This record gives sequence, structure tokens and C-alpha cells, in this order.
Amino acid sequence: MRKPTHSFRGAALGVVAAAVVAVAVAGTGPALAHAPSAQAPSAQAQARGEAQAAVPLRTPGHLVPRELPPHPSSDWYASDVTKGLPETPPFCVEKTFPSAGATHRTFWTEYDTGATQIVVRTGTVDAARELAAATERKIRNCAADWERQYPEGTASWRDYGALTAEDGAHVYGVHTSYPDSEPGIHLFGVGRDGRTVTVVTWGEMGGYDQAPLADFKRTATTAVVKLYHP
Repeated sequence: MRKPTHSFRGAALGVVAAAVVAVAVAGTGPALAHAPSAQAPSAQAQARGEAQAAVPLRTPGHLVPRELPPHPSSDWYASDVTKGLPETPPFCVEKTFPSAGATHRTFWTEYDTGATQIVVRTGTVDAARELAAATERKIRNCAADWERQYPEGTASWRDYGALTAEDGAHVYGVHTSYPDSEPGIHLFGVGRDGRTVTVVTWGEMGGYDQAPLADFKRTATTAVVKLYHP
């Protein structure tokens, strides 16, 4: 079997560890790769490579760098808010969000920490509820799915509970470890306001103890509060 790959290069853990249908809660979004260490391709390179499509004027609000969990040794940097889904989908939530009605922003640091936010404005409140629920299911099943793909590795997840934000938000953590590879820790925030959903993903190499949970909960709450609905 192939060995999972990881590349936390300065920035985009939102990939492996990766974002929000407006689930503003990233991104490995940061960036852990989808492979064993759950690290991810460089967010910086990803941001440069993505076409910066025009974004409608009434696009829901997205996070800005200062609203992400502080990094002890680096500032956060961000791509423009871009129409559609990220070229490299965040870890755990691949093939979850529709590209129609979606916008995203990737974030990176000078080290191995990255994040992603995806926002999706659906056609109805019921559709948004279904999308948020589907996103949470994907995250809850992510560790088991990853272990099936990489049976030599181990993965686990934690439910960090609900947040008080608009029509609801929830935070989760996923940890992955593979022999001879760096472990990866990812945080996910999923939330909804009316018919808009967002997911925020954060990731880096390490374990649960390194995860900035309190700061990430504030980030996820802010992401949901910045959404809007008519």
C-alpha cells in the first residue's frame, strides 16, 4: 500500500487538516496532508495557483487573519475570498460541499500551520441544515475512514461540543498518526446561519495537546456570526 504523504510547508493545513460551507468553524485549512500525517500542501502555493474569481458583492463575511488562533512564532496570511471550492479540499470534508454558491479563503503561517474556510449559501434553510449535518457526519466518520485507507496508521476524533452562534455551530478534533511520519492534529468548526453554512478547518503537525481549542472555538464562533441570511 502507498504511504500517506504529508507536506505542511508553510501553510496550508487546511488541506489535510484542513475548512466551511459557511461552516466557519479550518484550515488545515490549514493543512495537514490527506495522507498519513494528515498534513497538507502549501497553502501559499495553493493560494497563488487558484484563479481569483470575482466574488459577488453580497458574499457572506469570511474570517480575516487576525481572527484565527494566534500562532506563537508567525503571523497569519490569507488568500483573497475566492468563488467556488479550494483546489485542494480540506482533510475530512472532501466531496461534501457543492461548488455552486460556495466561496472560500485559505490561510497559512511561516511554519506548518494552516487553515481554510468554506462558505456555502444554499437555496433554502432546509438545504443548509442538511449540508451542515452531512458535514458533521463526514468529520465524525473521518478517523475510521482514514484508518481503512491507511491500515498501518491510527486515527481518533473528539467531539468538543456545540457553540452558541446564530443557528448553531459545533467543533471537532481529528488526530492521525502513521509509522515514520509526523502525526497531524486537525480542528473543525461547522456552523449555520439561515441558509448559509460554513466550515473552518485548522491543522498542523502534533497532537491534541498542541491544539489551541479555546482560541479555535472563538474563531469558529466568529466565522458563523459573520454569515448572514435575508
